[in-house]
Amino acid sequence: MAILFLIGYMGSGKSTAGKKLAAKLQVEFVDLDKFIETETGESINAIFANKGENEFRALENNALKKLINENKDRVIACGGGTPCYYGNMELMNNHGISIYLKMSADALASRLINAKDKRPLLANKNEEELRNFITEHLEKREDIYHQAQYIVKGKNLNVDEMVDFLKSIK
Repeated sequence: MAILFLIGYMGSGKSTAGKKLAAKLQVEFVDLDKFIETETGESINAIFANKGENEFRALENNALKKLINENKDRVIACGGGTPCYYGNMELMNNHGISIYLKMSADALASRLINAKDKRPLLANKNEEELRNFITEHLEKREDIYHQAQYIVKGKNLNVDEMVDFLKSIK
């Protein structure tokens, strides 16, 4: 086993799939955002509001390095922007297996419309603004997401198939 990094846009199912994957592989699951909240004692929303996105991205990079340096087999669900800053995508590819949970902007918007207030980048957007934001944002991030070692469909993801696949590539 190794460190598995699940990447993808917010709402793509990284945390949900990550928990199931970790349980089936009998390794620890870490949600990077929750890890940052525990380390800082602040919510992601509070960090964004009080310190801004740049400070959050620096904290995110440090948290990722800390988890990598612990050198434990685990599944890490990364934030949607994690791969896009501080060379994190290269860092993940060099220290584990990166898997992009790919979903269309429409499917993501459908998932995120009811959870947007919990996500600092989406708060206060109506349905059309949300769909447009996700479409534009996803286009900017897609090149980086495609640097993942493996790309799987996030919609209707079969975790058992993913486990079998991961065991086959060891």
